[in-house]
Amino acid sequence: MGSSFKRKDGFDGEKLISIPQKVLKEYVKRYPALFNIYITHIGYFPKASYHYKERRRGCDDNILIYCLKGKGYYIIDKKKFEVTPNQFFLLPATEAYMRYWADEEDPWTIYWVHFTGDDIANFNSSLSLNALKGPVQIPFNNKALDIWQNIYQNLEMGYSTENLCNASFCLYNLIATFLFPDKHVVSEQNESPDIITTTILNMKNNIEKKMTVDDMAGQHKLSSSHFSSLFRKATGMPPIDYFIHLKMQKACQFLYANEAKIKTIAMDLGYDDPYYFSRVFKKYMGMSPEQYKLTTNVRSQV
Repeated sequence: MGSSFKRKDGFDGEKLISIPQKVLKEYVKRYPALFNIYITHIGYFPKASYHYKERRRGCDDNILIYCLKGKGYYIIDKKKFEVTPNQFFLLPATEAYMRYWADEEDPWTIYWVHFTGDDIANFNSSLSLNALKGPVQIPFNNKALDIWQNIYQNLEMGYSTENLCNASFCLYNLIATFLFPDKHVVSEQNESPDIITTTILNMKNNIEKKMTVDDMAGQHKLSSSHFSSLFRKATGMPPIDYFIHLKMQKACQFLYANEAKIKTIAMDLGYDDPYYFSRVFKKYMGMSPEQYKLTTNVRSQV
C-alpha cells in the first residue's frame, strides 16, 4: 500500500496503539461472532504540525477522524475537503486514492481510529457510508472522547480477550455518537480498582523490572497458585504472559517513535540480553523488532 509521511518524529503528547495483525487474526478466528468489526489502530495527535498521509491505493480499513481544534484537509478520489473544529469524517474502506494532512498555520488536533471486519463492505453499505459525503459538523462530542479514552486505556492494559472484546463493543458506541449525535448523552461511571486491575497497573508502572508470580501474589497476600488462577480467569492468560504482552506493547511504542536502539529498548524493558529480547518480541508480535521498525512507516496508521 503506497503511503508517505511529511511530519516530525511524533507529536508532543501523541497517543498511538497498533494492535498486532497476528493477535487480531487469532481472536477473529477464535471468536468471529464477537469481532464482526474491530479496531486495528487508534490514536490522538494534538496540534499535529506537518501531519501528512497519502494512500495511493486507498485503505483496507475504515478511517474515522474527529477534529477537535485547528484545520486539516483530505482528498478522496480527486475531490478535496476542508475539516474544521467539531467536524468528523468517516472514510469507508476503499481502493480509491486518498490523502489527508494538517493545515500549516493552524494544524489540527485529531482523535482517530481505524477499524475493519470480514464483512466491512456490507457494514458500510448498510449504513450508506459515502466517501464523498464530506466532513460532518456536530456539537462537541464529549461522549465520544470518553469512549475513546476507555478503549485506549483498556488496550494499553494489554490484548486480553476481555480488553479486545470491550474495544470491539465500544467501537459500535463510538461510531454511533458520530452518526447519531442527538441520541447520546454523557454518562459517568466510577469503578473501584480490584486485584487484577491493581496488578496490571503495577505491571505498567514497573515495566522495566523483572517480576515473578510470587512478587505479584505477595502484594495481595495470596498464594501464587490462587493468584494465578484468579488472574487467568479474569484475563484469559497467565500473569507472566500478560506482563510480557505489556512489555512488547511498550517496545512497539519505542520502536515507532524511533527514539533508541534495540539494545537500549531491551534494557529499558528489563532484558539484559538484546538477542533474547528480539526472540521474545518475534514470538509475541510475529516479526522481529527490526522488521517492526521498518514497517511502522508503511502500515495502516494515520
